[in-house]
Amino acid sequence: MSGFTRHRRSGACVATFSTFEADLLRSLAAQLIELLRNESAVPETPVDPLEELLDFSGPTLEPEDPVLARLFPTAYPEDDEAAAEFRRYTEGTLRNGKAAGAAAVIDALEEAGLAPEPEDGVFIDVELDREQAVTWMRSFADMRLAIATRLGVEDGDEEFWYSLPEDDPRAQVHDIYDWVGFLQETLVQSVAH
Repeated sequence: MSGFTRHRRSGACVATFSTFEADLLRSLAAQLIELLRNESAVPETPVDPLEELLDFSGPTLEPEDPVLARLFPTAYPEDDEAAAEFRRYTEGTLRNGKAAGAAAVIDALEEAGLAPEPEDGVFIDVELDREQAVTWMRSFADMRLAIATRLGVEDGDEEFWYSLPEDDPRAQVHDIYDWVGFLQETLVQSVAH
């Protein structure tokens, strides 16, 4: 397992993934897109034609899914009306941006040679320019937040996670959470240097 490094000549952020690792990243990105699209971000009631034209039709209520509630926290917890208005004007665009970022991860992996049915023993070289790297960093943050929310990861609970037996599915998912964090960290470092 290697992380991202900065290519000396081009300045690009580069990483080599086994097909298993690349396929796992593709799966995580696809699951993120599905999550973002699964719960509607648009009210089902008809809206004013002018509002529809200006696309001010976003949701006003906090998402029911705990992961989405973490990805899109309430901006004004003490003011329901202000929180609803803020969410109405921002959440749809934020969802679209996060889904587009996850799709960009998938596209880059597939452009680098990840096949629909990956073969064992094959490696994928990914090369990201600065803009792509920032997109990947954001997607890594979203993936980690989703995994942490589903698992119930909290600050300072590392001892619990490392005490789980290796065959515990939670331990395996936590390993993925750590791995995505490692990728994120090495990507940040490669952009910074």
